[in-house]
Amino acid sequence: MDEPDPAGSTDRAAPRGLRRRRRRGPDDLPIEEMAEALKERVYATFTGLAIVLVQHENAEHISAGRATLTLLVGIVAITAAGFVADVVSHLVVHADFPRGRELARMARVAGSALGSASIPLILLVLAVLGVFELQGALTAASIVYIVTLALIGYVAVRRTRLTWWEQLIGLGMLALLGLAVVGLQQLAHGH
Repeated sequence: MDEPDPAGSTDRAAPRGLRRRRRRGPDDLPIEEMAEALKERVYATFTGLAIVLVQHENAEHISAGRATLTLLVGIVAITAAGFVADVVSHLVVHADFPRGRELARMARVAGSALGSASIPLILLVLAVLGVFELQGALTAASIVYIVTLALIGYVAVRRTRLTWWEQLIGLGMLALLGLAVVGLQQLAHGH
């Protein structure tokens, strides 16, 4: 019988007596955790972009402080929602509350979404301090979010084994899907 790996599963394809190694990423985190954290950052990036775009359209009616607070609350809210979703799904699947390492993993994954707002928040704080006009800070923040999403999409497509033209089509499809998401978020805010 094969020995179980640390996660408790067996690898039937591995030779007898050899343990299957869990794949780890560059930060020595399990690949699955890195994927979950990236997913949370993408959610938060889309949310932050939608918030910034809505505020950009109404910049003459809001203050820089209000814009900064709105973005901060929106990102904290999506982070909290991700954490609660993980806890609820754990409850449903395992019929028990997460504890110890699993709870810490959930908090790390959800907390990674906060990083998506760091540069946009800095730009808005600079607008609060009078370094930038609010309109300019919101424009710069939206560019940061769009570039972030584009880079994530580019890296994702480049890691595939597709030919260059298939990668180009894939990147185009991701861009269209991203535009559709942003468009839906804009519609949800009445714009």
